[in-house]
Amino acid sequence: MYRRSVPESYGMLFDFKRDQEITMWMRNTYVSLDMIFIQSDGRIRRIAENTVTESDKIIPSGGQVRAVLEVAAGTAKKLGIEPGDRVATPIFRR
Repeated sequence: MYRRSVPESYGMLFDFKRDQEITMWMRNTYVSLDMIFIQSDGRIRRIAENTVTESDKIIPSGGQVRAVLEVAAGTAKKLGIEPGDRVATPIFRR
């Protein structure tokens, strides 16, 4: 929240420690984001692209996920990231 920019190649990873339904919003966020919802095995479940700034609209995970990676809007498309792809970091088990 309160971010006015997200540098290219940077993001924020929110680890909820266990799989669960997650909802996010953009309240007090001044820059559009791509929200990448990630299951505990590292597989991307859903991507909410180009979120609306300063919105209270709920953005659901679409199922149980462990984490959400927020990156600058357009990053998922630019890098060809899609649901089903895998994220590699130690918090995700294979």
